[in-house]
Amino acid sequence: MNLKRFCYLLLVLAGVASMLTPSPFVTAFISINVLTLLIYGVDKRAARKAGYRVPESTLLFFGVIGGWPGAMLGQQLFRHKTQKQPFKTYFIASVMVNIVAMVALYQVYPMTGA
Repeated sequence: MNLKRFCYLLLVLAGVASMLTPSPFVTAFISINVLTLLIYGVDKRAARKAGYRVPESTLLFFGVIGGWPGAMLGQQLFRHKTQKQPFKTYFIASVMVNIVAMVALYQVYPMTGA
């Protein structure tokens, strides 16, 4: 199994596992961000050792679905993908897409404290 498929498999497993918890949205958010952070670390290590890399499209996808805080932490922690263009521009756009989608989702399904 290649690295890209393994990343997506972990994402699906995290999503399924989060549905089994009392707070599935919170659990999914945390899981996606931890997974994204780990993927950035694995990709940085692969870049140093000339190993199998995680495609940029996969890194961006994980940011769009909510993993951008973990991606930002991974970029700073591992000094990875911080200067590369056009990735940086695409990443910023993916963060904006995620925020707009979350605001729109909240407008449709507001989470009330009741």
